Amino acid sequence: MIPRFMQILSKTNKSILTEMVRTDFKLRYQNSVLGYMWSLLRPLLLSIILYIVFVKFLRISGNIRHYASYLLLGIMCWTFFLEITSGGVGAVVGKGDLIRKIAIPRYLTVLSTSASALINFGLNLIVLFGIMLITGVEIQSSFLLMIPLLLIELYALSLAIAFILSAAFVKFRDVSFIWEVFTQMFFYLTPIIYPISYVIDKYPIGRFLLLNPLAQIIQDLRYILVTPQSQTVWQSFGIAAVIAPASVLFLCVCSVRYFRNESKTFAENV
Repeated sequence: MIPRFMQILSKTNKSILTEMVRTDFKLRYQNSVLGYMWSLLRPLLLSIILYIVFVKFLRISGNIRHYASYLLLGIMCWTFFLEITSGGVGAVVGKGDLIRKIAIPRYLTVLSTSASALINFGLNLIVLFGIMLITGVEIQSSFLLMIPLLLIELYALSLAIAFILSAAFVKFRDVSFIWEVFTQMFFYLTPIIYPISYVIDKYPIGRFLLLNPLAQIIQDLRYILVTPQSQTVWQSFGIAAVIAPASVLFLCVCSVRYFRNESKTFAENV
């Protein structure tokens, strides 16, 4: 008997997931002139706008080298997180007709939206590395092995929240509005457009923002890929920094249990 957590690797489920991803990806860019190019242009254009506003006019870059790449990496990670979580909100309800007609694993509805985000994120990474190469960014090669672990942590965090939101939205349609407001606040509480040092210099208590798992991931990636000037949670809290990745693991366990319990009534409520 195949263990339950390995069912996703079964041939049938893999085929269903592949078809759902292909359909979602096509529908997303249907009738748009630039089509798939928007997956590359959106974070790039947003980074340019924020760079002009916050660096050229407000001057809050904190003299960090290669701030353009620093900012773009943060925007990319945020976009990836937002795409998975926001897409996860309506993932189950959006596939309501399919769930009522076919006995498919419910988690595939959420995984399909996350897979589309993974494709976009991969394309964005190619653009980022191209910009880094052109601008002469030096990667911290001694920490390269940490990059896959950080990307897995980012995906796990995003997917865990997506599972919780998708299950909650089936019963409570207010979830989409609440999450929209929360992400606006969360964006500014995460050091994406400003260096965390800019906050800590004025308000020492601001270093606790680094205990936010998303901030920890972004700052660690920036430290390795862009500049060692990027302050990390490990520098600020030492061994206590394990709180951030540990909270991701805890969230993953809770999200799986919650989604599994709620999925029993999905077909009745969607």
